[in-house]
Order: sequence, then structure tokens, then C-alpha cells
Amino acid sequence: MAQLHIAVVVGSLRKESFNRKLATALARLAPADVTFTQVRIDDLPLYNQDDDGQQAAPVQRLKREIQAAQGVLFVTAEYNRSIPGVLKNAIDHASRPYGQSAWAGKPAGVIGVSVGAIGTALSQQHLRNVLAYLDMPTLGQPEAFIQAKEGLFDADGNVGEGSRQFLQGWVDRYLAWVRAHAA
Repeated sequence: MAQLHIAVVVGSLRKESFNRKLATALARLAPADVTFTQVRIDDLPLYNQDDDGQQAAPVQRLKREIQAAQGVLFVTAEYNRSIPGVLKNAIDHASRPYGQSAWAGKPAGVIGVSVGAIGTALSQQHLRNVLAYLDMPTLGQPEAFIQAKEGLFDADGNVGEGSRQFLQGWVDRYLAWVRAHAA
């Protein structure tokens, strides 16, 4: 496979989102033949099945971006011990109408960062359940429940020295997963 394109879905809208910073830093760990592109989900209307026949332009754009990628990386926050509503909304939109899911068959990776000691463990578990239903082969190991603490990112927004080896290994394993499962 020549150039590998990964669609990145960040499950947080906050301007200074730790997860957006993590997504950007992870992309910098990828080799030159891999492109990570963060897809926009902040402009999607709330999902309503009545709209399946005429999906809004932002929904159509999201579906095209997912379909054009060889893999999908979910970098998500944890809200109230589950996935953020904005992420679930994006997942629901791109999976519809029934039988026309943009997610089906796309190899996925799940990672996230939060200030809590357990990182985004519960959010990631809930998301994995959803991805299984969507027929997305999802990397199981290594798991990565990252705590946002001093030194996670350096002054330039790269992964800090203390986490670099682990996260480089995670990125390498995820990209190998995508290469093995991309159709």
C-alpha cells in the first residue's frame, strides 16, 4: 500500500482539548507515507432518522472523508463515564441510512486522554462496543488510557519524553493493524 490515509475523529469540541492535542501529536509520530486528517464533527446537526433520505451537507462530507480513508482513529474524551454526545452523533450520522454505513470494514484505533487517573478507559470500552456493531475491526492491544499530566506534551505540542516510546509503539501497532485489515 502506498500512501496510507487515516481519518481522525476527535470526540471533543473544546478549544484547548487534550484529545485534539493528542491527535495532533500522534500524527507527528507517523512515518512519511501516512497522513492523519482530523475530520470535522462540530457542524453536524443532531441525528434524526427522518433526515436519512436527505442528509445535510456536513453529514455527506463526513461520510466522504471516512470512506476515503483506509482507517479511522478515534481520539476521545470521557464524559460521565461514556463517550461524548458529539462523537455518538457523528457515529450515528455516518452509519445511516441503514445499509450505507461509511464505517463498515474500516480498521479502527481507540485512544484518549483525560485528567483522571483511569484516562478514558470507560469511554473507550463503550466506544469499542459501538464499533463492533458497526463492523469495524478494532485494535485491541495495546490499550492506551492516557492521563493528562505535566510533561505529556512538550512546548511544541509533541509527545513528551516520558510517554514517547509507549505512544510511538502504539502508533506503530495501530498502523500495522490498518495495513493488515484495509481492503
